[in-house]
Amino acid sequence: MYPENLKYTAEHEWVRTPGEAEGSVRVGITDFAQDALGDIVYASLPQVGDQVTAGETCGELESTKSVSDIYAPVSGEVVAVNTALDSTPELVNSDPYEAGWLFEVGGADAAQVDGLMDAAAYQAGLDG
Repeated sequence: MYPENLKYTAEHEWVRTPGEAEGSVRVGITDFAQDALGDIVYASLPQVGDQVTAGETCGELESTKSVSDIYAPVSGEVVAVNTALDSTPELVNSDPYEAGWLFEVGGADAAQVDGLMDAAAYQAGLDG
């Protein structure tokens, strides 16, 4: 059900290696998370150049139901953000693994990425 080529966090973020920018990883939220949030109406993302720390909040997604924190899955520098979400935040709902990505982190430690859950472990956590 969840893409096998991604890594996952307990906070329902995914990480794709590599990202579009050289040496980066791309970050988004899972289908489970977007479904739980409901219709997303606003995305507050970190800015390019911001330093993010694994496990700490770095943004918010606002839906018709609530506001939910975005947690950095890895530490590093934000090198890209999905500016399409400024005008069409609903992309996170309609296409969470492609067009609805959130931001990219450069300089992420490969060991941090490797330490994240694979699809099977993430699914098992949801089924738990």
